Amino acid sequence: MKSFIPYNSNSDFSIYNIPFGVALIKDDYITCCTRIGDKVIDLAILYEKGYFNDIKGLEENVFQDFSLNDFIELGKIVTNPTRLKIQELLTESSQLSKDQETINQAFFEIEDVSMLLPVHIPNYTDFYSSLEHATNIGSMFRDPENALLPNWKHIPIGYHGRSSSIVISETNFHRPKGQTKPADSDKPIFGPTKQLDFELEMAFIVNKHTNLGESIAINDTEDAIFGMVIFNDWSARDIQSWEYVPLGPFLSKNFCSSISPWIVTLEALDFFRTTSPKQDPEVLDYLKFEGDKNFDIQLQIYLKPENGTENLISETNYKYMYWNMNQQLAHHTINGCNIEVGDLYASGTISGTTPNSYGSMLEITWRGENPLKLNNGDERKFIEDNDSIILKAWCEKDDIRIGFGNVINTVLPAL
Repeated sequence: MKSFIPYNSNSDFSIYNIPFGVALIKDDYITCCTRIGDKVIDLAILYEKGYFNDIKGLEENVFQDFSLNDFIELGKIVTNPTRLKIQELLTESSQLSKDQETINQAFFEIEDVSMLLPVHIPNYTDFYSSLEHATNIGSMFRDPENALLPNWKHIPIGYHGRSSSIVISETNFHRPKGQTKPADSDKPIFGPTKQLDFELEMAFIVNKHTNLGESIAINDTEDAIFGMVIFNDWSARDIQSWEYVPLGPFLSKNFCSSISPWIVTLEALDFFRTTSPKQDPEVLDYLKFEGDKNFDIQLQIYLKPENGTENLISETNYKYMYWNMNQQLAHHTINGCNIEVGDLYASGTISGTTPNSYGSMLEITWRGENPLKLNNGDERKFIEDNDSIILKAWCEKDDIRIGFGNVINTVLPAL
């Protein structure tokens, strides 16, 4: 396919993507939108102009909303044809390509918009699904010979996080404070975290409600998953190590998590499906799946100090995830837990097998024992004030590229 909108060959937002987001247009109004190249397109205007008249089930202009929740709740019977219609409209020689009036009204340069949270997120769950990451953490804090706890290869481990503190890319935040217990102290102290960390993750967003007591069978999970975003699960490691026994993370995780602004649909990712790692021992029946349920998503982490340039500090891939999205959602609901439209489910830190593919500073510097050297001569054990972390994610195969944009956040000093 070729679009009448020009864009670079390395753009995350090719005509094969057609992601969905929410934008503040020229500080004037909020609308649901899509993107191609560096153009953001107001979908509410396309609706008003009649371009979606042939989409059954799209009887109201849900794109005028401040979130995508009402749109994605219509289900894939509506959202898939809508995405394909947008794709068709953006091809050269389409009806829209000749409608200069609508183009002038609905198309905006990316620098003229401010991206907002794409959905209202009622609930957020963070999983722990990378075998390499779990092995690293278990080796670091427990016995390297028994790094994984006995349940890890039997169930997708997860915990419920704090949805109210999920923010969009380019939202900066203050270093969190809390209790820590230094190794040389017999009692805890209070103050700003000294071990602030990022966690490279991906997350999926669901498009339906279920009732309490219902479960989603693994063969039905993809119908409930609208799409994916990049996710940074910011963590305060010293606060975490003091608080996490016996109930797990609390203040060490709930101060901020950040996501990319564009939701990339599963349908856009379909071309990049790949096999998952072999699961041994065999999982229980409700977690068994058929076909390729993982995705070849390339991932990068950059660290930019206040007075320096970007440092590429890690490269890995989502395809190494031991537990896939289908298993995560099937397990999450197997006990009858109800889900809501807009719920977000993060993968857990994604790490590869080598230090240059680890997904957190905790691993990259091995708890600070091996400081990271930056290209300006500085060293980092963890993230310092005014550092910026940039996460990037994209898929590329046979000259077709789609991506998620970036997640970038800067750490401000503690209040």
